[in-house]
Amino acid sequence: MQLRTLGRTGIKVSPYALGAMNFGAPSANADHDDSIRIIHKALDAGINFVDTADRYSRGESEEVVGKALKGRRDDVVLATKFSQPTGDDDNQQGGSRRWIMTAVEHSLRRLQTDHIDLYQLHRPDPDTDIEETLSALSDLIHGGKVRAIGSSTMPASDIVEAQWVAERRGLERFCTEQPPYSILNRGIEAEMLPVAQRYRMGTLVWSPLAKGMLTGRIRKGQETDLRRAPVVSSFSDEHRLDAVEQIIPLAKDAGLPMTHLAIAFAIAHPAVTSAIIGPRTTQQLDDLVAGADVKLSDEVLDRIDEIVPPGTNTGAPDQSAYMPPALQRSDLRRRPLDQRTAA
Repeated sequence: MQLRTLGRTGIKVSPYALGAMNFGAPSANADHDDSIRIIHKALDAGINFVDTADRYSRGESEEVVGKALKGRRDDVVLATKFSQPTGDDDNQQGGSRRWIMTAVEHSLRRLQTDHIDLYQLHRPDPDTDIEETLSALSDLIHGGKVRAIGSSTMPASDIVEAQWVAERRGLERFCTEQPPYSILNRGIEAEMLPVAQRYRMGTLVWSPLAKGMLTGRIRKGQETDLRRAPVVSSFSDEHRLDAVEQIIPLAKDAGLPMTHLAIAFAIAHPAVTSAIIGPRTTQQLDDLVAGADVKLSDEVLDRIDEIVPPGTNTGAPDQSAYMPPALQRSDLRRRPLDQRTAA
C-alpha cells in the first residue's frame, strides 16, 4: 500500500488502518489466537496502522494487540484511545489529568510497549477544561510515553477551540481527528474535514461501511441476521435503505464489490488519511484488502453525490457518534418554567 503522511506528524501510515474493536469481544472474535492471526495477516498485507481503545472489550482488545505485536512493534504505528468509561467509578473516564495519567499506564501495560504512537481522546469531555486535557497529554509527550495526540468525533468548533488553547498556552496540539464517515454519513464534509485540513490534521475515519449497511447484505424488504441485531436500528431506516438500493447497481455497473466501492469512496477525500476497517475473520480481511488499489472515477463519484449529497447524512444520526450535551439534555434547551414568558 502507498503510505500517506499523518497530518503534520511526519509519520507514514497505510490508507487502511486495522481497527481492533472486534478483538476479544464475545459478540465478535473472542479467540485471541485467531485475532492475532488476523493482525499478522493485515501487517503482511501492508497495513502498518493499528487502532484500538482501552474501552474495547474492557481492555481485552489492547491485550490481544499487545500479544500480536511482539517482535513487530517497531514496524507498526500503534494508536489507542481513552476517556470512555472503563469501570463503575465515575473517575475512570473522561479527560482529567487524574484519569489520563492512570489510563495511559493501563494501556501501556496491556499493549506491552513503552510508548503509544497516537493517543486519542475517545470522546469529548464537556466536564473537563480542554486546557487540563491538553496539559496532561503534553506531559505524556514530553515524557516519551506518547508520540502524538488526537481527538475522536470532536465537533469542528471544539477542534478549533483546542487548537487555539494549545497555541496560547504553549501546549501540544491535537494532530489527528477520528470521525465517522461513509457514503451514508457525509456530514463531516461540511465543517469538520475543512477544519482538519486548515490545521493540517490527519483524519482516520471509522465505519466506512456504515456498520455493515454498505456490504450489500442489507436490502430493503429483506430480513437478515444483521437487521435483527438490537443495536443497529439504523438498518431499518427507510432513507438509508433507499440510498443503499441505489448504490448497489452503481457498484455493479462499476464492476466493484460494495465494500470496495465504499472504502474507496472514504479514502478518496483529500482530507482523509486512513479508513479504519474492522474485520472479524481472515476472510473479511482478505475481501477488504483486495480492494486497496481501487480508485473511483469522477463519474462514479458524481453519481454518489447525486444519491447522497455532499455534506449530508442519510437518515437518523449514528447513535455511537458524539452527541453534545445540548442535544442529549432537555434542560439545556428549556428555560425554567418560572422564567418563561407567554407566547
